[in-house]
Amino acid sequence: MFAAEHERILPMDTLHPYLQSSLGGLLIGLASWWLLAALGRVTGISGIAAALLPGRQAPTRGDRAWRVAYLAGLVLGGALFTLWWQPPATVLRPLPLLVLAGGLVGFGTVLGSGCTSGHGVCGLGRRSLRSLVATATFMGTGFATVGLMRWLA
Repeated sequence: MFAAEHERILPMDTLHPYLQSSLGGLLIGLASWWLLAALGRVTGISGIAAALLPGRQAPTRGDRAWRVAYLAGLVLGGALFTLWWQPPATVLRPLPLLVLAGGLVGFGTVLGSGCTSGHGVCGLGRRSLRSLVATATFMGTGFATVGLMRWLA
C-alpha cells in the first residue's frame, strides 16, 4: 500500500518527532538483538559491509549471504518507508560534498574501530568499555560542535 494509491496508515506528519525517533530506535535495537540472537553476530554496519569489500578476508558463502541480505534490507526498508510515509523533503547537497563527507565518515569509522551504530547500539548493549569510551567521544564531540556553532552564530 503506497501513499499515492491509498491514504497513509500512519502519517509521519501526525507523529511527534520524538515518537518518530523512538520508533526508529526501537527498530534498530530489535534488528540488532535479532541478528545477535539468531546468528550470534554483532550489528556493526561498517564491519558487515567491510567484510564484503574486495581484498578483505572472503567470507564463506553463508556468511556472505546474511551480510548481503542485511544490507539490502537496510536499503530496501528505507526506500519502502520513504514511499509509504513520505518523510519531509530534505535539501540536496552537491555530489562532491557528499563524497567528501562519506569519505570522512569512512575514515572515522576505521580510526574509531567501528561506527556509531556498532559502538552505540551493539557495543553498549554488550557492556563494552571500548564502546562506552567511543560513544562518549562521539557524543561529546557532537555536543561541543553544536555548542561552538551556536556560540559563533
